Amino acid sequence: MKHTVIQTLPALNAGGVERGTIDVAGELVRRGHRSIVVSAGGQMLDELLATGSEHIELPIGKKSLTSLLLVKKLRRIMQDSEANILHSRSRLPAWISYLAWKNMDEASRPHFVTSVHGPYSVNRYSKIMTRGEKVIAISEFIQNYIRENYTDINMDDVSVIHRGIDPARFPYAYKPSQQWLQKWQQLYPQFDGRFVITLPARVTRWKGQLDFIDIIAKLAHENIKVHGIIAGGAESRQLPYLDELKTKVRSLSLDKHISFIGHRNDLREVMSISNLVMSLAREPEAFGRTALEALALGVPVVAYNHGGASEVLERMFPLGLVKALDKDAASLKVKQFEENPPQITESMPFPLSGMLDATLKLYHDLATQSLS
Repeated sequence: MKHTVIQTLPALNAGGVERGTIDVAGELVRRGHRSIVVSAGGQMLDELLATGSEHIELPIGKKSLTSLLLVKKLRRIMQDSEANILHSRSRLPAWISYLAWKNMDEASRPHFVTSVHGPYSVNRYSKIMTRGEKVIAISEFIQNYIRENYTDINMDDVSVIHRGIDPARFPYAYKPSQQWLQKWQQLYPQFDGRFVITLPARVTRWKGQLDFIDIIAKLAHENIKVHGIIAGGAESRQLPYLDELKTKVRSLSLDKHISFIGHRNDLREVMSISNLVMSLAREPEAFGRTALEALALGVPVVAYNHGGASEVLERMFPLGLVKALDKDAASLKVKQFEENPPQITESMPFPLSGMLDATLKLYHDLATQSLS
């Protein structure tokens, strides 16, 4: 049976939600199904289109009363495409999707699926993410969040489908090309001979960049030849925070110890040449994809022990876990790894293929149950 699946999300900029959307869209097309993504577009749009998926541009994530005008447009898209699955991945798109879906003829409307991608604030607005006929929790941490905060939800309708990565894209012991290395060394000669620590995270306060700066400062004060890389872009509303970070680096005289390299499309290469990767989210993350990517490459990770990052490290590198928000413990762990570099065992408990198989099976089971 061939399916037409519509996925809705705010935009196609960098992030785990976007990555998962594109991965699923590509797999749908590869298996002969029709994939439609509704969003405001963004920097990953070309990658989506390259999979063969269709894209319909609607500002479905814009927080404005005018967004309610999109309800009829989305309903028309569902009707015209004869979609049998509607999958929402974010709160405002989920509300618009739900309002468009609920007034359709039950016999012909698509099945409604939601993915809970984070531990949202607990309120009526967030509860929409649990209104799907089937709800995907992207980690056991998120499953527990749903169970504890939405007690009226039938947990039999909640499926844990961990995010996953392609081991072919993140192979163990990966080495960048000589051309990439030469360009990197030309751009950043200050990294040579240093213990390089990378924090791969978009620039936003809860991702822990301030903690990272404090950790680098402590290590540098102890005369460890360390260099920290803050790898992540800043949206316009986060530019004041980025300025705050740079001001702090200057005030601590860390200009020669920390570099801001912005958003990267070559984060795999950056992590692969790092001695260590850190995950310092100050609030529990839903999954912890960058920690998984780094460990898949064979790069050690030091992470705060909470949220989805705990699930990843517990299965792949428990030695790298430290008490959440404990910067001193994190600094000590980094120092230990600098003195005695650990070896990461090759493993892949969260393959992309597993996530794709489980997601498409959920779609298929829903679509066919109405035919039986």
